[in-house]
Amino acid sequence: MELIVRNSTVGGQLVLTVAGEIDLATVPQLHNALSRAMHDHTVVIVDLDGVYACDDTGLGVLLGAAGRARDAGGDLTVVCSAGAFRSRLERTGFDRAVVVVDSVAAAASATTGTEHEPPAR
Repeated sequence: MELIVRNSTVGGQLVLTVAGEIDLATVPQLHNALSRAMHDHTVVIVDLDGVYACDDTGLGVLLGAAGRARDAGGDLTVVCSAGAFRSRLERTGFDRAVVVVDSVAAAASATTGTEHEPPAR
């Protein structure tokens, strides 16, 4: 079980690209990466296209991060293009609580102009 999280910037927005399996063993790594990202950015794009498995704990961490981002005046957008994982996000209602889009480009264009200030502390 391995989880790889990389940071990049697309259209001026922070993108966390996640690959591997999100489960009880790797969820602390995801939580830490999200916390670090939200420390400096109010808008975070999380690209899950490289994730091949995600348990309910992982979905909970993503929901919690989205809530913290909104509390700070920002947002979290998830990229998940297709397949069984996207269907799961729809079946669980995750996509009603968090914006889920098909590409990083779509996420970046949707969030452009909503962030340039760090969250208030």
